[in-house]
Amino acid sequence: MPRLGLIINPTSGKGNGKVHGELARKTFIDAGAEVLDLSAASFDEAMAKGKAAVLLGKIDGIVVAGGDGMVHMGVNICANSKVPLGIIACGTGNDAARTLGLPIVDGAAAAKVILAGVTDRVDLGQGSNEERGFYFFGSISAGFDAVVNARANQWKWPKGPSRYILAMLRELTVFKPLKYTARIDGQERKIEAMLCAVANARSFGGGMLIAPEASIHDAKLDLFIVHPLSRPAFLKMFPKVYTGAHVTHPAVEIVPATSVYLDAGNIPTFADGEYVGNKPMEIKVAPRALEVFVA
Repeated sequence: MPRLGLIINPTSGKGNGKVHGELARKTFIDAGAEVLDLSAASFDEAMAKGKAAVLLGKIDGIVVAGGDGMVHMGVNICANSKVPLGIIACGTGNDAARTLGLPIVDGAAAAKVILAGVTDRVDLGQGSNEERGFYFFGSISAGFDAVVNARANQWKWPKGPSRYILAMLRELTVFKPLKYTARIDGQERKIEAMLCAVANARSFGGGMLIAPEASIHDAKLDLFIVHPLSRPAFLKMFPKVYTGAHVTHPAVEIVPATSVYLDAGNIPTFADGEYVGNKPMEIKVAPRALEVFVA
């Protein structure tokens, strides 16, 4: 049976992380798997423990229990290694699990997928600025959505997706379009936009299909641009992002690319919902960089 390193975020999904992380642990142990607890008090400490376990050959798989932020951690532990990533999806958004067709908020079922041992190699995005380098599974964004994410993260109430919606409505009252300096596959471009996001997978934010044609197997990224819109026009278009129908709006542009440079000024940038800095970002596709357990 496999040796699995398990990292649980107990606060994910209003406490679902603890409940379903422990369900997964029990399912692993009952099946005879060896489980090494790599959980820690902080994101950075848990990532360091995970990377050390991979480097020392102590485990046959890393398993993260939580939301897309935990997937981001797991991706950065397992990228470009022979150690696959297992996902116990029990957060608020769970976009990575949705993309991969994995069980959501069902720790036992997700653990059984991992125990079956079927894996796939998928593409990642790779980002870097003058402060750090990292990989991401879903998308990296700088603009209105990132400002909304930053505001929502400051609020303790309400919980769940409604917090994002309320933060969006608050930011719409003051937000001005941004001026981006971009380089797309080597071609310079100036862009004025509400937001720019570089997507490896189709969705973010709990099912928003920002790039409906994006694939984790095509060795490409999709640059998603929302050009300036009035507040009423934005609010009218926004619900369509959950079906992908927004792509027909004249303010929406999607550009396939293998590399993108983005400078949005001093705007926070988020990858898989995790803050990665305010500096200009170099982004490129990393083909088949992650092995992941799949159903």
